[in-house]
Amino acid sequence: GEAPDAGVETTASAAANPATEEYAFHSFGAVFAEARVHRWTGEVRVPRLLGVYSVGRIVNPTTARSQLLGGLVMGLSAALFEESYRDPRFGHVVTQDLATYHVASHADVLGIEAEWLEESDESFTPMGSRGIGEIGIVGTAAAIANATFHATGIRVRDLPLTADHFLA
Repeated sequence: GEAPDAGVETTASAAANPATEEYAFHSFGAVFAEARVHRWTGEVRVPRLLGVYSVGRIVNPTTARSQLLGGLVMGLSAALFEESYRDPRFGHVVTQDLATYHVASHADVLGIEAEWLEESDESFTPMGSRGIGEIGIVGTAAAIANATFHATGIRVRDLPLTADHFLA
């Protein structure tokens, strides 16, 4: 037999929102990092990280702070540790577990703060909130790379910021 919806055509569209053409509906922020690079070993330490974000109305401050702090730690991890290696013979990734793929831990994050602007953005939602899903990680690795440049005068454009970059 024929499927019950055979020959039925359906179309749908979202209601036009004039605000989408006049405003940008994006969260944004700025990340500030203090970095120290050991003169003899090239080891990078980040004693302080601060992220300040514009994300609209915060509905739950506890979970929002956790989300933003988690993003800052992930950005720190990407900046200093995370690196994948491929087997040149077969192309397989050989860093497949946490024993070989290094990520940041509590000992790597000394002083870390996340703040947000007290604001509400009703242009898109009646609640006035915007997304904070990944905004904490955005810009963190770049802020750390810039901080290491200011500490050493050496501009590194590849991640992670391993010691060999600073021992030229």
